[in-house]
Formats: sequence, structure tokens, C-alpha cells
Amino acid sequence: QVRLVESGGGLVQPGGSLRLSCEATGDTYGINVMAWYRQAPGNQRELVAEITRGGVTNYADSMGARFTISRSNAKNSVYLQMSSLKPEDTAAYYCYLNFFSPSYPEVWGQGTLVTVSS
Repeated sequence: QVRLVESGGGLVQPGGSLRLSCEATGDTYGINVMAWYRQAPGNQRELVAEITRGGVTNYADSMGARFTISRSNAKNSVYLQMSSLKPEDTAAYYCYLNFFSPSYPEVWGQGTLVTVSS
């Protein structure tokens, strides 16, 4: 079993920055993609950014250049550096991973809340 534990959410003023962290624990052998999704109240969950084990990244077009995803394979961790935050970035942010083998299920974290407000 793999468990994802997110941290780093909180309240930040517009224009501020925040760094989210997510660590995978348990049987982490064979992790492929790690990603961040977010879900604002009343909206569907959407991809923010994803990164492969080899470091290839993909960002949702709507995020612009304000977010940067990174990863430490040695620590089984993924990070999301967010800058120039806007009130519309307010959402629950979820960590996600999948495995190279399709026999293993995808894993989601419990979510960490980011609130951008003055």
C-alpha cells in the first residue's frame, strides 16, 4: 500500500508564494508519474502539473508560468512551487501518483487547502 501525505497549504495574500510538498510512503517501487491536481468549490478536479520519473513536466495551460513542479525520486516526493497567487487559485490541492505497471492502482492524497485572500 502507498500513502500520500501533503503539506504546505494555508492562507496567503494575493501575489504571495507557497510551496506544497507531498511524500509517498509504503511500497513505492515503480512509481511513474507524480502530479498535483486542484479542486475549487463547485468545480471539477483539474490537473495543475505532472512530472514523470525522468523529470518530464506538463502543466495545465491555465496555470501559466506561475507554478513549478519538481520531484525527488530519492525521497519519493513531489513539490509544487506557486508564485503570484491569485484568489482564483484558492482550492484544495491533491497529490497524485501512478505506477509503471497498470496492475497497481492510482493513489491520491487527502488534499491540502490553499486559500488566497487579503
